[in-house]
Amino acid sequence: MADDKEMSGPVIDGNDPVTGHIISTTIGGKNGEPKQTISYMAERVVGTGSFGIVFKAKCLETGENVAIKKVLQDRRYKNRELQLMRVMDHPNVISLKHCFFSTTTKDELFLNLVMEYVPETMFRVLKHYSNANQRMPIIYVKLYMYQVFRGLAYIHTVPGVCHRDLKPQNILVDPLTHQVKICDFGSAKMLMKGEANVSYICSRFYRAPELIFGATEYTTSIDIWSAGCVLAELLLGQPLFPGENAVDQLVEIIKVLGTPTREEIRCMNPSYTDYRFPQIKAHPWHKVFHKRMPPEAIDLASRLLQYSPSLRCTALEACTHPFFDELREPNARLPNGRPFPPLFNFKQELSGASPELVNKLIPDQVKRQMGLNLHLAVS
Repeated sequence: MADDKEMSGPVIDGNDPVTGHIISTTIGGKNGEPKQTISYMAERVVGTGSFGIVFKAKCLETGENVAIKKVLQDRRYKNRELQLMRVMDHPNVISLKHCFFSTTTKDELFLNLVMEYVPETMFRVLKHYSNANQRMPIIYVKLYMYQVFRGLAYIHTVPGVCHRDLKPQNILVDPLTHQVKICDFGSAKMLMKGEANVSYICSRFYRAPELIFGATEYTTSIDIWSAGCVLAELLLGQPLFPGENAVDQLVEIIKVLGTPTREEIRCMNPSYTDYRFPQIKAHPWHKVFHKRMPPEAIDLASRLLQYSPSLRCTALEACTHPFFDELREPNARLPNGRPFPPLFNFKQELSGASPELVNKLIPDQVKRQMGLNLHLAVS
């Protein structure tokens, strides 16, 4: 039985949120903190899925917009998404404000995760460009993907979490600042070496080939594959591997990467034995994309979309790729002349990185500012 005391806020009665429905909960009250009542006015549903719903709400006390994810809670188990979100803190990862339980008249228990609200998803931004028959400007591809890799570098190394469902719908974009946040940790898990995991995970177009081969001992490199698919989609304006089912998904991948060798299949899933595949040659990467595509973009895609999981670059290595050099230039700005969102305020994600990698990640002008700050701190 999950310990309800861990939750901030009591079990309250809240029927299904509808426009105008008000949910009140109490926070604080621990360690002598004063108790506070917080009320949320449900505005509209912004997402639905097998898990439950996400709705936009306004905090009546502060006027702040929030997103509340409401999931049916099995009383016997702790909610993994909540456990993971509590330990994460990064500019490119959605943050949890607090959470509370609510019950319905049928005595169903719901967990409500109150998160910061970000108005757009990368999926909708992509749709906007494709409806206008345009490609996303390359500066935004760089800016968005860099922040995705930075968010992944953090979750993979600090809490050691694999997202397992990275796709444009789960990447939030603030249309004013262009800050990007990875969201929806409903499929996420801390992967332990030697522990088996389900292979039927991740949305089809973004599913790494080792998952299609039924691997159960995969690594965070499945997220890197997904990120490679997202990068290709931003560059192409449509999914790179649009399979209609699991088998067709593999066919779509083989059409681009060619038939995997026995060695590559062994790297993906050592216990896979059926090697009967049509022999198809790899389609050259420069032909996958249009002629005017920057070579750095093609090079990065090819480093992410490799059959062998261990050959894919890490998220932090991806951040240092020359494709993102423009973001590190001293006077780099958004097309409207405004500054970029913060890109170099690294935290713990650099702790295990080599000095050479750190050196590439932090632009000279930022190093100088940091150096100045260091002098100020010492003096």
